[in-house]
Amino acid sequence: MSIYDKYYQREELFGEPYPELIAFFSQYPERGKLLDLGCGQGRNAIPLARLGYEVTGIDLSEVGTGQMIKAAGAEGLELTGKVGDIYEFGDFAEYDFLLLDSMFHFTKKDKGREVGFIKRMIESARLGAVIVFCILNTGKKVPILKQAIQAGGGLEELFKKDLLYEYRDGQAGHGSRSKYKILAGRKE
Repeated sequence: MSIYDKYYQREELFGEPYPELIAFFSQYPERGKLLDLGCGQGRNAIPLARLGYEVTGIDLSEVGTGQMIKAAGAEGLELTGKVGDIYEFGDFAEYDFLLLDSMFHFTKKDKGREVGFIKRMIESARLGAVIVFCILNTGKKVPILKQAIQAGGGLEELFKKDLLYEYRDGQAGHGSRSKYKILAGRKE
């Protein structure tokens, strides 16, 4: 059981996707198979399926993945959900797009594992695959992510954007404002 199973008792816990992220995918000239790693409740997966991407989401939370599948089914969207650990996933070459939203924190305890995963993912991705990272832009997170991307062989930069994410939880009566960065690149 994932810790997020408890949090996801509230549907749409993390709110709407970043408009800048959806705009990037809306304007991208091609569609294809997209893997949303750490998809949660489908905050990104569902809007991307609406845009015509063939989306597969993978997450540790059975509750979140189930909510995503149910919501996609209610709209008649083609979307596959898998319950699993992204660190054990290895079929990256099957996808044209890989999305990782808020997956990496680079804490002292997790940095080695996260950097190793990014390196392995990029090395395993097919040529031409587009890989998109959304990361909290605090401390040294963005420079560490860029170093991890380079360690994996690098990516041709397609898009980068700083954004301010505002989260409001009316039910709990709190909110937050956080700086994020979106980095998108193509494996050459």
